[in-house]
Amino acid sequence: MKAVRYHSYGDSGVLVYEDADRPAAGAGQVVVKVAGTSFNPVDAGLRGGYLQQAFPLALPHIPNFDVAGTIAEVGEGAGGWNVGDAVVAFLPMNEPGAAAEYVAAPAEALAAAPRTVDPADAAALPSSGLTAWQALFEHAGLKAGQSILVNGAGGAVGGYAVQLAVQAGATVTATASARSVDRIRSYRADRIVDYTDTPVPQAVAGQRFDVVLNLAKTTPEETSRLVDLVADGGAFVNTVPPGPQDAGRGVRTVQMFVRSDASQLAGLVTRVDAGDLKIDVAQRRPLSDLAAVHDDSDAGRLPGKTVLTP
Repeated sequence: MKAVRYHSYGDSGVLVYEDADRPAAGAGQVVVKVAGTSFNPVDAGLRGGYLQQAFPLALPHIPNFDVAGTIAEVGEGAGGWNVGDAVVAFLPMNEPGAAAEYVAAPAEALAAAPRTVDPADAAALPSSGLTAWQALFEHAGLKAGQSILVNGAGGAVGGYAVQLAVQAGATVTATASARSVDRIRSYRADRIVDYTDTPVPQAVAGQRFDVVLNLAKTTPEETSRLVDLVADGGAFVNTVPPGPQDAGRGVRTVQMFVRSDASQLAGLVTRVDAGDLKIDVAQRRPLSDLAAVHDDSDAGRLPGKTVLTP
């Protein structure tokens, strides 16, 4: 099969589109014929070797942990799934990934794929959707009637977070650039702040939020100013390290890391099929373009969520 691999850590130049052995389904696994996989910024950190302590890799490594496709083989102990089933999954980040024609996946990570979107585009849901869900409801404990600031709403996680927070009955303020404003408005955010025009603390001066969800890279000073926007007893959830340790005023500060959860993913799929959760894909590119996608990400040129197809 064709796959993208890297045989050593480094810049995007280490990514090679080449022949690789097709995986076989081990115990508790299925083999998925990949319809699509999506790029995530952490993919670049893994490729660069910056996350070796947390996610040690066996080289050569096939990247990409989001997958959508159909089951081609079912291993022993992977009951409940059949050849031909359409699935999505958030794969283990240190195992061979989905930047290939086929990938072995733990059956416990699978959810049935959405029926209402293009099979490849479904790959834009798993890790980003789960990050948004876990940030809002596991870590922030967001409830109806509360207010939330989503900083970095224009990204994939931010788009899901805005939609889920609105549906939860929260009052949502979202930060986004002009490029994303129309999309975030379509998600029914109550207020949108163009952070490229006015600094967020200045734009919301005098207001505090029950929850601040930070999805953007911020300096320690910028992070501190965001924490100041949390109401006494509220929650600050940060997905981009490092975050504050102790904010005072009874504010809970959480540095979160997403985990794979098939049950939660199935719930998100249900929302997609009901028309309640939109999957946004900025561009679709062939898998052979993955090194160029990494280049664009490193240079800040990616227009949004990118799905790659074998």
